[in-house]
Amino acid sequence: MTALPRVLWPLLFGNFVIGTGVMAVPGTLNEIGESLAITPAAAGQLISAGAILMCIGAPLCAAFVAGWDRRRLLAYSMVWFAVFHLACAAAPDFGTLLPLRVLALLPPAVFTPQAAACIGLLVPPQQRGRAVTFVFLGWSVASVLGMPLAALVGGTFGWRTVFACVAVLAAIAAAWVWRAMPDGVKPPALSLASWKQTFRSRPLMLCVLVTVLCGAGQFTVFAYFAPYMRQRLGASAAELSAIFLWYGVFGFLGNVLVSRYIERWGVHRAVMVTTGLMGVSMLLLPLGTSIVLMAVVIVPWALGCFSMNSAQQARLIGIAPSLAAGSVALNTSAIYAGQAIGAGGGGWLITHMGMGALGWAAAAWIALAMIASAMATRAAFASAPSPAGA
Repeated sequence: MTALPRVLWPLLFGNFVIGTGVMAVPGTLNEIGESLAITPAAAGQLISAGAILMCIGAPLCAAFVAGWDRRRLLAYSMVWFAVFHLACAAAPDFGTLLPLRVLALLPPAVFTPQAAACIGLLVPPQQRGRAVTFVFLGWSVASVLGMPLAALVGGTFGWRTVFACVAVLAAIAAAWVWRAMPDGVKPPALSLASWKQTFRSRPLMLCVLVTVLCGAGQFTVFAYFAPYMRQRLGASAAELSAIFLWYGVFGFLGNVLVSRYIERWGVHRAVMVTTGLMGVSMLLLPLGTSIVLMAVVIVPWALGCFSMNSAQQARLIGIAPSLAAGSVALNTSAIYAGQAIGAGGGGWLITHMGMGALGWAAAAWIALAMIASAMATRAAFASAPSPAGA
């Protein structure tokens, strides 16, 4: 198996920093709520509001930055990430923190989709699927190291320290991307006709719908997992960090397995299997009545979470390589749309029905995602005699 180019490593690290920054709030939701004297549902607005910006920003940024050199674009986006996380760390109250957090999450709408979209210019076609999933390993590493460390550091030193650490990591990522990326990497801009073609593609739009539904299912639970663990299991900061670490290890393992075997399994099958694994955990969530049992329950969810996102990106690129810049941006937008829907819906459920309703609602979202995925597979095969990844 031919080795992937070394230029992909700073892109992987950038996704690690992005993932750590995005997941810093769920990991420190208890500390943010206590420090600023707000409820978990109110603190959850930091997740839903930021997700809305990332949802809207991904396709808009894809159009706005179409002609930019990717070395500069990706490096500058990480500088922005660093500056605004420092500003968040200094925010005196929730009213100040909320808009700063929203602005801090503009780079995820840029870096992740644009790093994926430029891979076609950095690797040969036969390595494209593996390269995309490799770069997305950064999110899995963030779940292994970033999220549990955020929970531990936040519980020990406070959430402001976590935001400051993210700022330092973002500065390092900016410097590495600037040094490693070649000049002149400019994926072709999508014309208006290409955008129309993307939106009119039934397979692509069904894939995007799958991402929305999966995100809604996961973030119905994930956005409030820290308060869920504290209220229902009495978890300490150290125990919560250990659970996040456990989740991250299996998330990383799932992404590695998909990255290694996706070309053998096929992208459509990989998406369906990883989505189904997440649904299993949501159904079993009420059985997590202790720290140990909860650790067992979340294993399928962890195996499917990040690997599903990676497989989805490869699926979109395989269905229509010429539309990848638009479809990948829309899929990134869909990830954050799902997060906003899940976090908002989860907050409503906590207020009106309690924590116990989260798992059942999440399972319903995942079931809808599996139905949409089956429809996307049929549409992909119907639209092309030999779709990529079949």
